Parts: sequence; structure tokens; C-alpha cells
Amino acid sequence: MNKNHRPQKPQTSGAELILYGRHAVFSALANPKRRINRVLTCRENFAELKNWCETHHIDDTKIKVVERSEFAKILPADAVHQGFALYCAPLPNFSLEEICEMAAAKDSCTVLVLDQVTDPQNIGAIIRSCAAFGALALILQDKNSPCETAAMAKASAGTIDILPVCRVTNLSRALEQLKQNGFWTIGMDGYAKDTIDKVNKSGKNAVIMGSEGKGMRRLIEENCDITVKLPIDPRVESLNVSTAAAIALYEMKRS
Repeated sequence: MNKNHRPQKPQTSGAELILYGRHAVFSALANPKRRINRVLTCRENFAELKNWCETHHIDDTKIKVVERSEFAKILPADAVHQGFALYCAPLPNFSLEEICEMAAAKDSCTVLVLDQVTDPQNIGAIIRSCAAFGALALILQDKNSPCETAAMAKASAGTIDILPVCRVTNLSRALEQLKQNGFWTIGMDGYAKDTIDKVNKSGKNAVIMGSEGKGMRRLIEENCDITVKLPIDPRVESLNVSTAAAIALYEMKRS
């Protein structure tokens, strides 16, 4: 079996995350794959959280009421926590084999592939866009992408708990494997001749986004069946990668 196909453990096996914010905490609680250790909330939020847990048949015995001052001791100074935080294990990653099996059951689907995008908040925003526009999964390289973080979960508005995320050892080999499983690989390149709105969106598609500044690496671009760009004003060189990903995913969803 290809190394990219082996079921993967969390990158930070044994580590503990502190997630914060209403959406991130509620989504983590609702995810049966998420191992929850402790939930913190302020007194004014306790009834809401307990009732929500009862309605969704979720264990509420790990909830602890704390003063708001306690949040300042465990979270970054600029954390917008809304009176909710929880201690949990990182999510297990999906294997590429699992993503391909999921795709095999569909007539058409889109996966988003990130080539060395390193900012956790950008990745969180991209996860949110993937969930919003119905992407099947997010695929990124294990070595050159950050582990799951609280900032990533917060930026995803909790959608990190509903979108399959796959980390692979070798991105070029992963693209080859996607092709073998019927995917058309579409690289995003600001210097491409064609625009993404001209792409045939039927079937299975993998959209590849490069890092800001450097774009896709040469070997990754060579593995693309086609490269396209966003139809933006030529006076604007590029967009933030999370913004560009959202536009590309929206375009791929259009019939």
C-alpha cells in the first residue's frame, strides 16, 4: 500500500489543543471523532451550552463553569472566545485512500490541494470555504503545513470538524494517485492563459493552490493537467490565497 494511503494519526499525537469561540467549541462537541477532555464556559453561557448538549444528545459532564478572568490565563490576549473554550485531542487525518473511496461513490466532486500554504488562519479560512462550497476534502503536504491549531479552528468557524482533511507525505505522488482515481488536476497560476470559468467542471476535479509569493512548485505544476487563473483585473497581481481559493471553489460549484 502506498504510504499516502496509510491511515494517519494526528500530527501532534498525544498533544492537547485548546479551542475557543462559540462555533469552534460547538462543532468540536458535535463531532464524534473529536476526543473532548474538558469544556470551559462562563456562568452566563452555562444554561445555553447545557441545553444545546441535551438537545444534541452530547455528554455534558465535562463542562466546567469558570470566571471570565480564567480565559485570559489560558488563551492568547487577542482571542475572541465568547465565553467558550475546550481542551481536546487533535483530529485524526483522513488517508488519501479514504478520500479516493469517498470520490468513487460520486459522479462529480472537487478536492482542494494546497502546496506549501503555511499560515494557519489562511488554512482555516480555506477550510471554511471548502465546507461552504461543497468540496469533498482538503489535501495538503504533511511536512510543509502547520498542524491543527486553535487559530485554524477559529478561522474555520468550526468547519474543521466537518471537512475531511488529508495530509500526504509527497504531494506529487498524491496528485498522480488522484489522477489514477479519475481526477482531473487543475493548477491555479496567475500567469496561465485560460481562466477557471472556461474549465469543464463535470467529473472529479482536484484544484491546486500554491503558496503566496512563490505559487506552485515546478514539480507540482508539471503534474497538473491544466493551469488556469482567476479572471481578475490585470492591474491586480494576485489575491490572498484564502480569497483566491474561495473564488475558485465557487466557480467549480457553478454548473
